[in-house]
Amino acid sequence: MKKIVLLAAAAALGFGPMATAQSSRGFTPADLFTLEQATDPQVRPDGKQVVYVRASADVTTDRTRRTIWIVDAASGAQQPLVAGPGAHMSPRWSPDGKRLAYISTAEGGSPQLFVRWMETGATSRIATLESAPDAIAWSPDGRSIAFLGFVGADGLKLSYGAPPTRPEGATWAEPLKVITGLRYRTDSEGLLSPGASQIFVVSAEGGTPRQLTTGAFDTIGQLSWTPDGAKILFGGSREVGWEHDPGLVDLYEVAVADGAIRRLTDRYGPDAFPRVSPDGKLVAYLGYDDKKTAYHDVHLYVANVDGSNPRRLAPALDRSVDDLRWSADSRSITFQYVDRAVTRLARVDLTGRMTPITAQLGGGGLDRPYSGGAFDMAGGTLAYTGANEYRPADLFISRGAAATQVTRLNEDVLAHKTLAKVEYLPVKSSLDGREVPAWIAYPPGFDPAKKYPLILEIHGGPNTSYGPYFATDVQLYAAAGYIVLYTNPRGSTSYGEEFANLIDKKYPGPDYDDLISAVDAAIATGHVDERNLFVTGGSGGGVLTSWIIGKTDRFRAAATQKPVINWTTEALTSDIPTVTAGYWFAKMPWEDQESYWARSPLSLVGNVKTPTLVVVGEKDYRTPVSESEQYYQALQLRQVPSALVIVPGASHGGIAARPSQSGAKAGAIIAWFEKYRVK
Repeated sequence: MKKIVLLAAAAALGFGPMATAQSSRGFTPADLFTLEQATDPQVRPDGKQVVYVRASADVTTDRTRRTIWIVDAASGAQQPLVAGPGAHMSPRWSPDGKRLAYISTAEGGSPQLFVRWMETGATSRIATLESAPDAIAWSPDGRSIAFLGFVGADGLKLSYGAPPTRPEGATWAEPLKVITGLRYRTDSEGLLSPGASQIFVVSAEGGTPRQLTTGAFDTIGQLSWTPDGAKILFGGSREVGWEHDPGLVDLYEVAVADGAIRRLTDRYGPDAFPRVSPDGKLVAYLGYDDKKTAYHDVHLYVANVDGSNPRRLAPALDRSVDDLRWSADSRSITFQYVDRAVTRLARVDLTGRMTPITAQLGGGGLDRPYSGGAFDMAGGTLAYTGANEYRPADLFISRGAAATQVTRLNEDVLAHKTLAKVEYLPVKSSLDGREVPAWIAYPPGFDPAKKYPLILEIHGGPNTSYGPYFATDVQLYAAAGYIVLYTNPRGSTSYGEEFANLIDKKYPGPDYDDLISAVDAAIATGHVDERNLFVTGGSGGGVLTSWIIGKTDRFRAAATQKPVINWTTEALTSDIPTVTAGYWFAKMPWEDQESYWARSPLSLVGNVKTPTLVVVGEKDYRTPVSESEQYYQALQLRQVPSALVIVPGASHGGIAARPSQSGAKAGAIIAWFEKYRVK
C-alpha cells in the first residue's frame, strides 16, 4: 500500500529526476515566487491618477504580499504609494480625490482602516477595530467612512451545576464550543464565532465607529451612500430563516442619523451590490429570480432609489453581470461580464441599449486559467486589469481612446522564458454535436513530428469557465513535457444560462461525454501519444476526474484534487449545505438517497483500475477532507495503486495560495504521472 503523503509547507520545489531535464528557460516552480499581478484598480475622481494593488509573492513568508501603487493616467509613470511592512489593500478615493482610505496590517495584528492625505503624504489609522473592516465607502461630503465589521454575540451556553474552579496557574483545555446555526463554518474563515457583520460609520478624521445595524443578520457588501449622505444602501439577509434559504437576500437602506432600516426590494431571489446614481434618483444592482436551478445568470437591474419601478437592463444579454459603474451624468452604466470565457466590458443606457467596449479583462488565481478581472472609471478615465495566455494581469488605462498597457509586471521573468503555446481547439460533443470550447497547450520546443503524453485538466465549479489565460499549473505540466488540454464542457458559464443548466440535477453526467470528445479531438491532431493519457482537476474537476476513471480505463493515471466523492456526506459536512441539497439536487439526501448515490463517484469505485492520486487541503471545508479520505480508503481496499496528498493548513480556495505548496502540488501530480507513463 502507498502511505499517506504529507506536503510540508517548505517542501522542495523540484520534481525529482524531472527537474534536471528542464531548461532554465522553461517555467519552473521557483518562478512561482517571482510572479506579480495588478488587482483592484481605482480611478481618482478627476481621472488623472489610478491606484492599484500589486500582488506579489514573498519568498521569506511564502505568502502573497500586497502593496498599493499610484499611476499617472496620462504618462503611465508609476510609483509605490503604500509599500511598507504588512499587507495593504482596498484603496478607495475620497470624493474630492485629496485622500485615500485603505485597509492595512502595517501596525501588526488584524487589518485596520487607514487614511492617507495625498498632498502631504501623512497617514493615520482612524479607528481601533476589533475585526477586519470590509466594503469601505466614503460619504459624499468626505467627512465619514462606512464599512462592514463583525460583531460577536453570545452563543448558547450549556452548563449544569456549578463548574469546578480552575486553580491559579493551572492549564486547562479550552471551553466547549457550542454550535447552533446551520452556517457555522466557511472555507475561507474556518469555524465561525457567533455574531454577524454590521454596518459602521466613522469620522474620516478618526474617532470611535458608530454601529448602524444590529441583529443576527449578515450584511453583504458593497455599501452605497445616497448623494445627500442621509442613507446607505446595502444587500443583506434580514428575514427569519435566511440561513436556510439563499434566495432571501434583498436591498435595504439604513438611515445614518438613527439606524432605521427599510426594505427596498422584495422578490424570491437575491438582490445585492447596489450603486446609487450620481444624481441620487436611481439605484443599480445585481440579482435574479431564483428558480432553484443549479445555475442562474446574474442580471443588471435599475430601480428608483426607493426601490420602486425595478427593471432589468440589457435584457437580451444571456450572460452573468459581475460588476458595474454609473456614468457621471447618471444616463448609462458600464458593467463587467464573461462572454465565451473572456471577461469583457459593455455600456448600457437606461433604455436598455447595450454597446460593447473593446477590452479583454483578466486576473485572479494564478494556478488555473479561470476568467476574471476588475475595472473602475471616473473623470473620463477607464482602468482595468487585463491578461492573456502568456501573462498574468497587468494594468490598462483608457482615456477615451484605445487602452494603453501601463504595467508589465512580469516581463523581467517571463520574457526570458519559453512558455507553452496555447491554441483554441475546435471540439464537437459526441453526445449531441454541441460545441465544446477547448484549449490545448503545447510543451516548449514542441516538435510536430513527435507524439506527447496528454493531461486533461478539468475546471471546478462546475458552473465556472476556463479561458485563454495564463496558468501556472498549465505551464508547469507543459514544461514537464506534456500536452495540456483544458475545456469548458456543458455546465460551464459564459455561454448562456441554458448551456450552464444542461447539467442541472444531473451532474456529473453528460459533461463526461464532452470531456472525452475533447480528448478524442486532441488525439486527432496527431500529436498525442494515446498510450499516455492522464487526467486531473480540482473541486468540480476532481468530481469529474473520479467519475471519468469509474467509467473508462483509457487514462494511465489520474490525480483527483479536492473532490466530492459522496454527495450525501458532502451535503451534510460542507460549508454550503443549502447549495448542494437545495440546488444541485431536487430533494434532501434522506428523501432521495438513490439520486445522491447514483451521482456519487464512490458508486463507481468498484470499476476503477486507474492508479489514482488524491489531493486535498488539510483545512478544506468546501469539499471536506473526509471526501478525499473516503475515496482513498476505498481505492486502498480495492488494492488500486493510490496515494493521498494532504496540503498542510490549506483551505479549498487556498490550496495553491502559497507558492511553495502550489509548486509542490503540481510537482506531486507530475511525479505521479511520470511513475505510470509508458516510456
